[in-house]
Formats: sequence, C-alpha cells, structure tokens
Amino acid sequence: MLAPKKGYRFQWLGYRALFSLFLIVVLLFTTNSLLRTIRADELEDIQRQLNELSKAREMSVAATKPLEGQLTNLKQQLAQIQASLQNLSAKITQKEKDLAIREEKVALQQALLEQRVRSYYIRSYQTSPLLVIMSSQNSAGLFRELAFRQAATAQDQKIISDVTAEMVDLLGQKEKLEKDKLSLAGLQAQVDKNAAFLGGEIKKAKDYQTTLTSQIAELSAKQQTILAARSGQFTASIGDSELADDYNASIKGFREAAPGGSFAVFSFGGYTHRKGMSQYGARGRAQSGKDYKSILKAYYGKEPVSKDTGGDINVSGFGSMNFEEKYLYGIAEMPSTWHPEALKAQAVAARTYAFRAKQAGQSICTSEACQVFSKSKSDNPPSAWRDAVNATKGQVIEDVVTYYASTHGVFILPGTWDTTDGGSGSNFVDKSYEKVGGSPWVYKAWYTQGYATSSDKCGRSNPWLNGEELADIINAARFRDERVVPISSCWGGNPYSHEELRSKSSGPSNVTAVSVIQGNGSTNEVIFQTNIGEIRLSGADFKQAFNLRAPGRLSIPQSGFAFFNIEKK
Repeated sequence: MLAPKKGYRFQWLGYRALFSLFLIVVLLFTTNSLLRTIRADELEDIQRQLNELSKAREMSVAATKPLEGQLTNLKQQLAQIQASLQNLSAKITQKEKDLAIREEKVALQQALLEQRVRSYYIRSYQTSPLLVIMSSQNSAGLFRELAFRQAATAQDQKIISDVTAEMVDLLGQKEKLEKDKLSLAGLQAQVDKNAAFLGGEIKKAKDYQTTLTSQIAELSAKQQTILAARSGQFTASIGDSELADDYNASIKGFREAAPGGSFAVFSFGGYTHRKGMSQYGARGRAQSGKDYKSILKAYYGKEPVSKDTGGDINVSGFGSMNFEEKYLYGIAEMPSTWHPEALKAQAVAARTYAFRAKQAGQSICTSEACQVFSKSKSDNPPSAWRDAVNATKGQVIEDVVTYYASTHGVFILPGTWDTTDGGSGSNFVDKSYEKVGGSPWVYKAWYTQGYATSSDKCGRSNPWLNGEELADIINAARFRDERVVPISSCWGGNPYSHEELRSKSSGPSNVTAVSVIQGNGSTNEVIFQTNIGEIRLSGADFKQAFNLRAPGRLSIPQSGFAFFNIEKK
C-alpha cells in the first residue's frame, strides 16, 4: 500500500458518510479491478501443465525402458510452459510500470481528496434549506444559491468517489500483483526443477539406449551364432571310420527309454545342403546292385566321361602333388570298407570336384569346406580305395559341381526322393537308400554339438523334451527379442525363464499332443494341442524357434530348409 506524501493524512474516523460511500465504492470497483488484472486462469493453466509434466516425469522414471520420444514430448511441453511463463512475466512487468504511474497520480490526488472531503463536510451543513432561505434576499437569489450549492456538493461527491475508487483499485492491483509474483516464482522453480530433471533423463535415456543397443547387437549376434551352429554351416564327412548310432538319439531309444509324455524332434538328415550325392545313399544303391555310373547319374543326372587329369594340383598346406596318385589317394570322405561301387562313385565325385581347381591353377583346401584330405592316407592308401581311384582314373562329370554329403534325409535338391521307388509316401524313410546304406543320421534327434556322438552335449544325456519345454519353444516362436536364447551356460546371454517368456508371449505352459504336416522334402506345418488350445506354426518358424531356444545342444541341423518330425511317447 502506498503511503501518502508527507503532511497528508486520511481522516477516516468521524467521516461516517464518507466511510459508507467508501464501502459502496469498494463493492462497485472490486469486480472491475479483477477484470483488469492478470487473468488467474493463466496461472492455473500453467500449474495444470506442470502437474501433467510432473506426472509424465514420474511415469518416465518408473518405466524400465525410457523412450527418447517420450522425453522429447516432455521437453516440448516444458518449452511451452516456459514460453507461457515468459509471457506472464512480461505482463507482470508491464503491470508494475502501469501501477507506478498510477501511484504518482494518486499521490497528487490525495491532497485534492482531503480538500474535497473537508469541503463536502462543510457544505453538508451549509446546504441546509433553512439556512439558505434565511440568507437569501429574494426568491431568485434563493433558487440560484440552492442550485449552486447542490452542484458544488455533487461535484465534491463525484471527485471523492472517483479518487477513492482509484485508490481501492490501486491497492487491489498491487495486492494481486504481489500474489502473481509469488506464484510466478514458484512456477519458475518447478520449471527449473523439471528442466534439470529432463536434461538428466535425456542423458540417462541416451546412455541407457546406447547400452541397450550394444546389448541387443551382442545378443542378436549370439542368436545368429546359435542359428549358424545349429543349422548346418558345414557338411558332415564320414571319414575312414564307421559311425556308431546314438541309442538315445534314435527312435528306438526314444520309444524304449523316454518317460511317458515326452516329445522328441527328429530331423530327416543331418548337417547337409542336400545337393548332389548322398554318401550313405550311394552305399545303399551299391548294396542294392547299382554300379557306380548309375549311382552318379541318379545324383548328378549324368554319367562320367574321360578327361586328361594328369599332372599336379596345389594342396593347401602341402604344396604341389600328383593329382591322381597322391592327392586322390588321400581323399578321406568314405570308409574304404564300403562297397566297391560306392567307392568308385566317391572317387569320380572327388576327382570332378578337385579337377575344377586344378584346371584353374587354384589351391584346394583340405577340410570339409572343400573335401577332406589326409596326408597319412595318401602315403599309405587302403587297397580298396586305391583300386577305386585307379579304376576310374580320368573320369569326371562335365559341367557339374559335384557336391556330396553324408546323409541328405531322403530328399535331394532340386526335387528328387532318394528312395527305392523314387517317391515319398508315409514310409519314405524305410524305403530310402540311406537307410539301406545304414546311415545313423537319416532319422535322428540331435543333441550334440557336432555330428560326432562324442561331441559336447551341454550336460544333457538325451534329446527328449517334456510338455513344458516344448511349449517354451512355441513361445519363442510367438515372441522374439534379444533374450530369447537357450537356458544354458553353453550359450551365455541373459535368457528368459520359461515363466518370463510365457508371460511375454501370452503362450501355453504345456503341450499335450502334436501333429506334423509334411511337404515335398520339407515340413509345412506343425499343429500343437496346448493348455490354451490349438496352435499352428510353419515348419520354418518352428525350426528357427527351436534352434534359438531349445535347451542344451538340441537342434535341427539343416541348412536352408526344415524337414523334421516330432514324436510323442
């Protein structure tokens, strides 16, 4: 409240009429002053926005994965609030200037107000009609005097009313201004707090996202490693020794030894590309009376022709050596105890594969990436193998890359069934030349790191699954992120538990039955009966989920295709 200039005092006591008038003026001008002051709803609107921002901030803090998009939205809200505060601050500043000018005017009017109040008080007695009549000399003078005194009194009343209203409004404006300034300071403090928080949250979110991105990349790479390791990134080689079957991985072992209610995923074939000759199939054909030329034609579509294959070939790690009588003698891709016609078919396939490198003057590797070469075998070749190489000397298959693998799983690309009747049918495994040849991989449940039965098993003694474990594979097909990896120390990562993944996928907790729909050398669809009803997955989707999530070393070790069956006991 402004103090009057020195020497002036308001004399409210004793002026009862003025006091009543003052109350009336207060009532009349209070509403008007509220209309002219800064709108209260602006502050309320800002407070509401700040409350919303604070709530959003709390939600962001509570979130497990703060999103930068959410923080950007908060920042935009904050910018809007700061702009509103700046606008409000400008209004308050202008209002202060206006009030300062009004204060100067009111200070000057205070002297006039006191004079008018005194004058009014005096005239309130002087305007008595009796006094006027007694002092008037004639009627004309009487009326002029009455009119003059009434006009003067009315003027005094108006001046008193106007000046008083101005002071009341001024006091109200100053009081409201002080409240607005306090509110503004409080709001600015909240804005500063939110700005500091927001800056910190953005940094934390970006740091978190950077860390998360790195973890996702690492775990995604881990997923690809798992898929690569379990999906046949190399072609199995038979070598020079017979492969013993794994009882627990066989259908016989499953049916005899697995607990009731167990499931097992059996692959048709093992680590294979399904191109060219099946070595076990060649053996089965030879044992069925086929000669090596018909065997080669069955797998490559052509019979061999004679070429000049003399000279040397460059072998990685061993240098140049004679192609026919040194390099080919050392090919360790088929046991020498096998049927002679199968050995001859292998000799022609190996010769043709290496002849391309020889003609191009290129080195040939000695691992499964090319074809396995053994220096010790080359130096002392078994007689049966040496005879097969010599009997087919110079014979190659023209214009064909002679791929081969141990076991194709009864089907050969681009679309041939390797069976005794050339067809599929429900018993294609029993009719397959690979079964005739004794392949241990034609129908097998895989749970070892590699094709050798002695390779790492990651602590599991069998490939059997219970209903919950199979349901977990379904859930891995329904939901996928970086934590969908095997629950096993062999693969690392941070895998979900069965319960966590089930919650993420809203999937089943148990499988009670399964049926598999096969196609032409591929598994088309798998149909599961679960505790939440029937669930269908494509063969490719199930294979990928299985190779990502199956426990231990369980896998469907096929590269580029999915051809498997699921058995239940």
